[in-house]
Amino acid sequence: MTASLQRGYDKRLMLFSGRANPLLAEEIARQLGVDLGPITLKTFSNDEMYCRYKESIRGADVFLVQPMCANPAAGVNANDALLELLVMVDAAVGASAHRVIAVTPWYGYSRQDKKSAPREPISARMVARTLEAVGVDRVLTMDLHAGQLQGFFGIPVDHMTALMMLADHFAGLDDDLVVVAPDAGRVKLNKQFATRMGAGLAILDKERPAQQVAEIGHVIGDVQGKTAIIVDDIIDTAGTLRAAGEAVSRAGARRVFAAATHPVFSGRAYENLATSPFERIVVTDTIPLRPGAPPTIDVVSCAPLLADSIRRIFTDDSVSEVFGGKNHLF
Repeated sequence: MTASLQRGYDKRLMLFSGRANPLLAEEIARQLGVDLGPITLKTFSNDEMYCRYKESIRGADVFLVQPMCANPAAGVNANDALLELLVMVDAAVGASAHRVIAVTPWYGYSRQDKKSAPREPISARMVARTLEAVGVDRVLTMDLHAGQLQGFFGIPVDHMTALMMLADHFAGLDDDLVVVAPDAGRVKLNKQFATRMGAGLAILDKERPAQQVAEIGHVIGDVQGKTAIIVDDIIDTAGTLRAAGEAVSRAGARRVFAAATHPVFSGRAYENLATSPFERIVVTDTIPLRPGAPPTIDVVSCAPLLADSIRRIFTDDSVSEVFGGKNHLF
């Protein structure tokens, strides 16, 4: 007799997409050499979400690609995307998936990571707790607004970065480069970006008197006659970014570019970018662009990076080796 029962176990990877960014999910699937799993997702007339997997997922490692962002083409807003991810997770857990991994490159509510005034929620923590409560085993995300967000989870969080990918996009641009941090909180990230490009570093003096309002003081550092690249994690309404570009231009920069991982582009973002001094604005496809984007916007796909990370999670290989352990930017 024996105290255990041995049997072979063939691991299965299954990839499913929510409605927030299906094009990114399709490209990830192509990179992995698999088809997206069949799933029914819809919104009832009373705005309730519905999900059903159309084939067995029992015993599979289920990866759910769903950034917490709006997708007007699919008729979902950011809150819809979050709730849809939750019902997808719950359905997968109830269908006896072996592991459920949320692939959410844009982590919603990430800027609400602390109390800035009395009686405010810490919404980023609430989202983390909710994901854990419905049964997520692991989270794969990109360029969190603050690295400390990982501490809101009691499960593994794989934190990817688009920093190297964006830096490589600007390779060979100019010899006289300067990377400009939009505020003091982004200095470490921008320093790594500048080091990778062999560029100098400058910092903008920025204050936030109110939510979604920023005031640019002056440029700390030498940008005179140089090609400046302003690097941030998020572009939202782009009002601050436009003001930053104008400040750098006034300080004497010869050419001005911008780079960011997450193109939220809400409100008057397109109008602000269209009237800004930026020659090009480079972003990734963590969030799909709504129609009407200015021609100055370039999109670099993060699908190869996410596909490599998914493959490593599935095979229990090291995810940090993707960046040589240098994905801690804060």
